[in-house]
Amino acid sequence: MAGSPSICPTVLYADAKAALQLLTEAFGFTRVAVYEGDDGAVAHAELSYGNGVVMLGSKGTGSAFDKAMAGAGPTGVYVVVEDVDAHHRRAVEHGVEILMEPTDQDYGSRDYLARDKEGNVWSFGTYVPSF
Repeated sequence: MAGSPSICPTVLYADAKAALQLLTEAFGFTRVAVYEGDDGAVAHAELSYGNGVVMLGSKGTGSAFDKAMAGAGPTGVYVVVEDVDAHHRRAVEHGVEILMEPTDQDYGSRDYLARDKEGNVWSFGTYVPSF
């Protein structure tokens, strides 16, 4: 468990393969694992960024998680990045929908917001939660 994240956001996509491409190319995530079902759908994937991990899969698989998430709205995920402006430029270069340009926040963070092609909101910023 040491060195592994304790909380991993999980997002389901109608086109998980396109999501994998967007998240790695536009947002700089690294593929850790991708498991496909017999039908070629992404059954489970793990992408890392820094010391965090997001898990994703395909909608419509019939798994217990897929059934529990049926009808759920988009999700929001926050990711800590060192250089918000460079990260934002990369996303823009890949045609990502930007909801908020890089902005200095009152609490000291610099953030921007983006929406992926399936409506999930990704926040990238310099704020690092501590506990």
